[in-house]
Amino acid sequence: MDASEEAARGLNDIENFLYRESHLRAAHQRAADFTARVPGLSRQQRTDIEEWYVEEQKHVARMVTEHIADSISAVEKQHHVRFGRWLRGTLAAMALITAVMVVVSVALVVGASA
Repeated sequence: MDASEEAARGLNDIENFLYRESHLRAAHQRAADFTARVPGLSRQQRTDIEEWYVEEQKHVARMVTEHIADSISAVEKQHHVRFGRWLRGTLAAMALITAVMVVVSVALVVGASA
């Protein structure tokens, strides 16, 4: 891996980290806003609710990501099957065309020499 590929990979990792952290920060803020409106909660209860909410958001994000990855894998498998069929058909057609061309060429050579 050369330096430009490493730099691109590093930038992508940083981008992903910042994106994840911004979503976690937003989840913390939503939970804090919610608990601030609920009267009678102790500081520990608010913290517990915020932590639970953020963990729940992580779980949902993980489930969505896995679902997307599974869907992409299924589509890739379907594409490979279709491409394989197309490739086999193309190879068969090319073999048939080649065979026909050989037969026609032999017939022309034999017919011309006779």
